[in-house]
Amino acid sequence: MTHWMRSVLALLCLAAADPAQAAIKVLATTADWGALATELGGDRVNVYTATGALQDVHRVDARPSLVARARTADLLIANGGDLEVGWLPVLVRESGNQRIQPGSPGYFEAAAQVRLLEKPAQLDRALGDIHPLGNPHLQLDPRNIARVAQALTARLAALDAANAAYYQQRGADFDARWSAALARWAQRAEPLRGVPVVVMHRDQVYLCHWLGLQELAAIEPKPGVPPSAGHLSQLVSKLHDTPARMILRNAYNDPKAADWLAERVRTPVVLLPYSVGGTAAAQDLFGLFDDTLNRLLAVLP
Repeated sequence: MTHWMRSVLALLCLAAADPAQAAIKVLATTADWGALATELGGDRVNVYTATGALQDVHRVDARPSLVARARTADLLIANGGDLEVGWLPVLVRESGNQRIQPGSPGYFEAAAQVRLLEKPAQLDRALGDIHPLGNPHLQLDPRNIARVAQALTARLAALDAANAAYYQQRGADFDARWSAALARWAQRAEPLRGVPVVVMHRDQVYLCHWLGLQELAAIEPKPGVPPSAGHLSQLVSKLHDTPARMILRNAYNDPKAADWLAERVRTPVVLLPYSVGGTAAAQDLFGLFDDTLNRLLAVLP
């Protein structure tokens, strides 16, 4: 081996051994938290997202390829609030990775950083898919994104102390850009305040809360329960008496019930991205809310 080759090999080994140069391996359960990790971590993180925008995150298989990702992750970013209760505990257990067990520094829950809406007064499975900790679909209020970003910046800095200043700088930059976007969105969204809408599932609650939309009815009679013909007929009668301006459908929802209802009450269906990647224009967190507002405002005169 030549002196030059030995020098190159030594440099490669040194780089591999230097933790400051190694990207944190992040496993995010949803595209939104994966996008936030990328915003905050830049080239110091390697982000893999467990689910896509066109999936129902309640129902995911802990497949072997996902277990393999969890096994090598340094940081697990979960939505929390029991959103992933049907599969994430299995994934974490099967991974055998002590770094990402609940309570460890490598386990982070977005829901733990905010106040969840709709915490039930009683738990009864007859009421549908009720989440004991509250409604977990918190990402559709961008003010929640800001709170989670602050906590996630601190967690990244703690996990990778050698690059703490880098994460803090990126966190401050994101916070400034997000604050400016929040002001812009609030101004644009003013015409939506008080607009009556029909939702598909309880995952639009935070969006309605943020924008001041008036929820008249839900296509699901109970959370997670598909609508029956009788329930849809009752909705038709209700909406003839009290019309809605739009029916909100997420990109991952089956369109049949919303389209059936829209045809009979002559109300437009608005397809919303719901998550990063849900539409062509929603390719990051800023695009998610820009496109959501564009689509809602397009229905108004």
